[in-house]
Amino acid sequence: MTDKVLICGSVAFDTITVFEGHFKDHILADSIQSLSVSFFVPTMRKEYGGCAGNIAYNLNLLGGKPVPVGTVGPDAADYIASMQQLGIDTSLIRVLPDMYTPQCFITTDLDNNQIASFHPGAMMRSAENDLSGQNAAWAIVAPDSKDGMFAHARRLHAQNTPFIFDLGQAMPLFSGEDLHEMLQLAQILTANDYEASIIEQRTGRSVADIAQDMQAVVVTRGAEGATLYADGTETHIAPVKAKQVVDPTGCGDAHRAGLLYGLTQNWSLLDACRLANVMGSFKIASKGPQNHRPSRAEISTVLKQYYGLTSLEQNPAH
Repeated sequence: MTDKVLICGSVAFDTITVFEGHFKDHILADSIQSLSVSFFVPTMRKEYGGCAGNIAYNLNLLGGKPVPVGTVGPDAADYIASMQQLGIDTSLIRVLPDMYTPQCFITTDLDNNQIASFHPGAMMRSAENDLSGQNAAWAIVAPDSKDGMFAHARRLHAQNTPFIFDLGQAMPLFSGEDLHEMLQLAQILTANDYEASIIEQRTGRSVADIAQDMQAVVVTRGAEGATLYADGTETHIAPVKAKQVVDPTGCGDAHRAGLLYGLTQNWSLLDACRLANVMGSFKIASKGPQNHRPSRAEISTVLKQYYGLTSLEQNPAH
């Protein structure tokens, strides 16, 4: 039996610059109708990102077997090479020669305000990346183009591959009717507390009610931990205190990786969610979505410290 996980979603670059001033001093309310501003940004970094890339990175840290499913341009050669060096299977990353890799351009000021632009590039054709026939224990449909998310979800459902639906940044694209269809296809829904409230609003159903028709719903609540809705019960999962709070970018993706690892190892949902909290705590202590590098031993130590679980090597009790 395979323990591969298909990670469907965006594979992207994040280009992050810092303006050593305050946007409010340069964007004047009475001139907003004819806005023309330029910011000098002496520091810049380019990060590997995208939901599929981030989840695959974290699942690989845990010793899982992620297979990212995404579309990129030829400018992603270094990103793909980096994944391969880590031992990640890149066979389902499709390179489209006439398009750019998706990229987010972010400028942050000294108040941590952000101005961002996102170029979807090759992501707009992600539906063409057919995963049919791929044998996997689990999958996740993470933020991507709307057509791509539906295509992957329908293909996974047709071949009886259980998957997590992670709405995330794709939230503006999904109507209530769209969400109803995705929830019928998926086994587990994951969302942060804000996304969960939007899902409730658009579907007209509470999260607890939605969970009745699924294997589980997991709602993350930042520093407050997470809530697991399963088997008609609501369970609070206490948070893991991070060593430091540096950058929340990619924390949700790290959390999803922990959940997926537990599922592939036949852990209980509760223990899988506990591992997910641990992974989020490691990520938030590091700048960028893929720069944290805890060892499996370090992850096991935190699991035991906060939840009394023995290690990653031994399945927790159900």
